[in-house]
Amino acid sequence: MSCFVTLTDAIASRQSLLITGLDPNPEMLQSWARSHPGGGSFLSQARRWIKAVIEATSDHVCAYKPSLGFYQSLGPIGLELLHEVRSLVPGDLPLILDAKHGDLNSSSALAQYLFRDLGVDAVTLSPLAGQDIAAPFLLYGDKAVVLTCHSSNPGARVVQHHPDESNPLYLAIVRECQRWATPEQLLLEVGTSDPEVLERVRREAPERFLILRSLWGKEERLEAMLEAGLSASADGLLLPVPQNLLVEDDIAALTKGLKLQIEAMRQQVADSRVENGDSCALWLPPPSTPEAPTKGQKGVTDGASPNAAEDDSLHGLILDLFDLGCLLFGRYVQASGAVFPYYIDLRRIISDPNLFHRVLHAYAERLEGLRFDRIAGIPYGALPTATGLSLLLHRPLIYPRKEVKAHGARRLIEGDFSEGETAVVVDDILISGGSVLEGIVKLESSGLKVSDVVVFIDHGSGARRRLAEAGYRSHAVLTIGQITEVLQKAGRLDAQQAALLPSA
Repeated sequence: MSCFVTLTDAIASRQSLLITGLDPNPEMLQSWARSHPGGGSFLSQARRWIKAVIEATSDHVCAYKPSLGFYQSLGPIGLELLHEVRSLVPGDLPLILDAKHGDLNSSSALAQYLFRDLGVDAVTLSPLAGQDIAAPFLLYGDKAVVLTCHSSNPGARVVQHHPDESNPLYLAIVRECQRWATPEQLLLEVGTSDPEVLERVRREAPERFLILRSLWGKEERLEAMLEAGLSASADGLLLPVPQNLLVEDDIAALTKGLKLQIEAMRQQVADSRVENGDSCALWLPPPSTPEAPTKGQKGVTDGASPNAAEDDSLHGLILDLFDLGCLLFGRYVQASGAVFPYYIDLRRIISDPNLFHRVLHAYAERLEGLRFDRIAGIPYGALPTATGLSLLLHRPLIYPRKEVKAHGARRLIEGDFSEGETAVVVDDILISGGSVLEGIVKLESSGLKVSDVVVFIDHGSGARRRLAEAGYRSHAVLTIGQITEVLQKAGRLDAQQAALLPSA
């Protein structure tokens, strides 16, 4: 799973925008040890503090962010301690290493060590060396980089705000960094307690996750900082847990309280923007309850449908698809020639970026674990989705032409590929399986291998069996029966409409 997906899942499951530092400096440990006696060396006290902080905060934060420099300053034992941090941080929470790395000569080796040997999910970099500094780290498609674009250090202002406030250097850095990678792989770090600085960064980077530093010197500005830094959909901003909170007796309760305070403020910002028509509504699953866990299951494979009531993320996705008008009733002829009393129109999704983004990540869950070299989209309905997945997963895109033109290159398959490579086929709705099998024939006749087909909705009319008999595995995010169940329980369908749809 990519760092970005892990982060967004953690934000949703914890309902939190908080991240926690894990740097046990001597002054902090001395303060903490007074109320947590245990003696021992500095290293043993540091281990106890790190373990205590993670245990107290892991339910209330969405990421951890230790500083590489601190652990390096301790010598070999510090790097051993950093490996212990990796093992202690829960696997479903990203570990972002604050390295501020800026040396070109050591970048490739450092990327290998941090991402593969140490196993961190993201690393902070200094952008002054240009795109070359990020390139070795961006080769790891499942990881992320965080570019520091502004520091709160007063002495840095003369450089960062040069030549003047109308076009300061830090905004030029923000604009340039965004050309280096997608929002899923490149985040920005902003050190400031000034809402105006944060607002200007957000205006230049509307789609990026921003990690805030140095907020707590001006705690009364929290609401203004949220208003300035939250994205148009009232998310995309991560805030640090105050360092002084991490030495208190009840870290868990204090962190939870801060999380709830921030969430309440965030919701006010979201509501205000919706009322003013400034944004689309933010989607986040509801807080976890025993009856409705927020950890969503994966989608449907081989026709096995999970209980939609146990999957908050897919439940909310189904309702939003319905509200967008993706489910229509009437007399509709399908591509297979069959006539249905309803029609599922997924083409509308591409006009709602928030919803489209969630659909892509639902697909990505089904693609996880499959082995493939290329993503092959079935024309025409699945091409936007296949393109989005190619960008999200950093996998090359190809597609079989619906018809071969009599002019130009007259290619059967568009895109670059090599004979013997494996393609995973992506389509939107599986009804008869005819269009998928037609596309597979073209792919295989061109020397490609196909084993898996991933669709958003399985209609349940025997296409899965037809694909299996032909030797292909099918994987679906949703089934029609699952959609019917959710819409009925939510009261979106009347009795007449519900009777037209297959039941779960």
